[in-house]
Amino acid sequence: MSQLANVEVQNLNHLGIIAGIIDEIGIVEIINEQLGIKPQEKLSNGIIVKSIILNAMGFVSRPLYLFPQFFNDKATEHLLGEGIVPEYFNDDKIGRVMDKLYKIGLSNIFLSIALVAFKKYRIDNKYSHLDSTSISLQGDYDICQTVMPENLEPIPSKIVHGYSKDKRPDLKQFLINLIASGALKDSFQSWRSPSIFRMR
Repeated sequence: MSQLANVEVQNLNHLGIIAGIIDEIGIVEIINEQLGIKPQEKLSNGIIVKSIILNAMGFVSRPLYLFPQFFNDKATEHLLGEGIVPEYFNDDKIGRVMDKLYKIGLSNIFLSIALVAFKKYRIDNKYSHLDSTSISLQGDYDICQTVMPENLEPIPSKIVHGYSKDKRPDLKQFLINLIASGALKDSFQSWRSPSIFRMR
């Protein structure tokens, strides 16, 4: 009987490189520090975020409840850690982590990771480039016009009328700012349109 009959083949593809970079920067540890760790959980918040990144870089678009299928043919333990199997991932857990990330603020987490990456890879940040773009939208966005002072949750992007780069002042829009230094993006922030006046 051939020895190959008992061999199980699993894929890494480019995900092995991405997982290595995530580990090198320490993204899992940063997320766990920001969101906390519960000893009884099989998967930490940081591992969930790592799996989301790997899933996104796998160029797969599927509903959240099908998330485990992405790792069925992957070397999950090699990518995510010993004892971790695809069955551990479920849409409830992933959804809870996404909610926590939103409440803390993705910009703050992104900045924490970017600063570590700057130091790790010795990226020159002597010069930075700021670019902005406006995204025009159609339809009603009444919920975005109401600001509740007693609401402690992060306020989503404001969708309002403002200066239009698209020369469509009739449409509502939101503004995205991106700051980059060298080869690394420093900040990705969404602003309400009137902010562009304060920048100019």
